[in-house]
Parts: sequence; structure tokens; C-alpha cells
Amino acid sequence: MQRVLVTGSSGHLGEALVRTLREHGREVVGADLLPGPFTSLVGTIADRAFVRECVVGTGANVVLHTATLHKPHVATHSRQAFVDTNITGTLNLLEEAVAGGAEAFIFTSTTSVFGGALVPPPGAPAAWITEEVTPVPKNIYGVTKVAAEDLCELIHRKEGLPCLVLRTSRFFPEEDDSAEARESFADANLKLNEHLHRRVDIEDVVSAHLQAIGRAPALGFGRYIISATTPFRPEDLAELRTDAASVVRRRVPGYEAEFARRGWRMHPQIDRVYVNEKARRELGWQPRHDFASVLARIGQDEDIRSPLARVIGAKGYHATRFEEGPYPV
Repeated sequence: MQRVLVTGSSGHLGEALVRTLREHGREVVGADLLPGPFTSLVGTIADRAFVRECVVGTGANVVLHTATLHKPHVATHSRQAFVDTNITGTLNLLEEAVAGGAEAFIFTSTTSVFGGALVPPPGAPAAWITEEVTPVPKNIYGVTKVAAEDLCELIHRKEGLPCLVLRTSRFFPEEDDSAEARESFADANLKLNEHLHRRVDIEDVVSAHLQAIGRAPALGFGRYIISATTPFRPEDLAELRTDAASVVRRRVPGYEAEFARRGWRMHPQIDRVYVNEKARRELGWQPRHDFASVLARIGQDEDIRSPLARVIGAKGYHATRFEEGPYPV
């Protein structure tokens, strides 16, 4: 029987994975630097002995590696801390997974790895972001996540460990880090708009991880964008930079009535579109939450979030709030 190790189990995605796996009757071990109701082993993944206890000591044969220092930590943690957690920690887990004979290693990465490739120059069409786009990381977070992805590929190639990398788009429930965005849009309005091109519900992130477990042995290695299915097409990209509302009107007819009822607005322009086609095709992933489905839900005055997202709520990234927003930028 599979025993699954979830790193980062006191965090947002980690808790969601542990909850869901247990509901499915799976044996799960949670590990995190911070204690929590879904964490049984407390320690740092930068410590090889702790990682060995988590993997080999528990007999885990599947690793879901979500533990990380995130973008919100860039201003509060040293570059060395990012290297220790995101690179050394990932290498420790990969090598101990090999030692323990693991069947699958799923690494949670981020669309932030694309960095400078996400914003086209003025006058250019919006960027159509697939797995073929070369990452241009713009901070230590992106650099270390790309390096960790490359370690996954290396260990697969040298040791045969099935490793899949899931590059997730935004799924955090906290308010936006941009003061301009917070002032211009109601929070739910902003997050609904993002489902068009750069957001995913945590329920769909969890289902992608579960699909990846089953597909990893056959696929061996792969990188996948995990984001809500966009209604846009490549021929929309030029107009998205100048008149996004017209494109949305064409692709999701009728959205304006609900926006008018709530006094909401569409973004005037959209600069990038994440494309999940490869994940749907190769993982057999079937995301349930997109702009149209969430729009229909709020049309019934329901919460914008899935039931799982509501249960988990917001974790926050820091113990205190900062003047400039949820985290320093």
C-alpha cells in the first residue's frame, strides 16, 4: 500500500493534500518546520537526518514536496535561507526518496519561475505561457525553484526516480501584494478576473497532485503548468493588451450582467495567459474551477472559493502584518 509523505503539511497546500488523501483512505505522513494538526514530524528539510526519518524511517514510497520559502519571504529571509530550504532541502528529499525506493516524487513549483518572460514589452501581444517558455527568474525565489526543478530532472535521469514538476499559478487567499490592485478592485473581483489567465483553485491544485502520483511512473519526468483553464486563444493575445473586456465579452458572453450587479470591473488589459493544456492531456487532469464556473457560482451568491479552499482559509506568510500590505514587497 502506498504511504505518502507531504512536506509543508502545516501550510496551505500541504494541509489541503493531507486532508484530501486521508479522506480517500490513504496513509499519509505530514512534515513541516511548524507544528500543526496535519503535521506529525516537525523539523527542517535542510537537515538530512530529519529528511531520512521522514522518508526512509516512515516507509513513504510517494513524496509530495510542497515545503518552500515563497515569494512573500524574499524581503524577510536571506538568499542563503532560500538556498538551504528550496535547493538543499529538495536535494535531501530526492536522494532519500531514491534510498527508500520511492515510486513517485511530485515537486510543487510555481509559475513565478517564468519571471521576466511574463511581461511583454509595450505594444507587444500578451504572453502565451506554456511549458516551452524559457524561465527568466527575477528573484531568489524563482532562481531556487528553477534549480530545484533541475535537480528533479537530474535525479530522474541519473537514478530513475519518477519526478513530476507542477508549476502552480496563484491560489493563495490572502489579499494582493499590489497596493494599486487592492485599491482598484474588490478582492473577490480581482481573484475572479485572475481565473481568466493566472489563478487556480486549491481544489484543482490538489487534484493535479493526485493525478500526478498515478502518472509519474509512466511519464518519468515532466513539467506542467497548473492553472485554471483559460477561455482565451492565441489569436486574442494582441487585443488582450489593449481591450481585455472585449475579448472576455466574446469568449464568456454574459459576464457583464453579474459584474454590473456587483459594481465590479474587468481588467483593462491582460499581459500573460497561463496554458494548462499539457497537464490536462498528459496527467488526465480535469480542473473544475474556471472563470465561467466561478462566475456562475457567485451568480447564486455563493462563495468564490471551493469548499476545500473555505475549510483551509488563509494561513498567512508572516506572523505580523506590514504597512505596505500582507507582506513586504
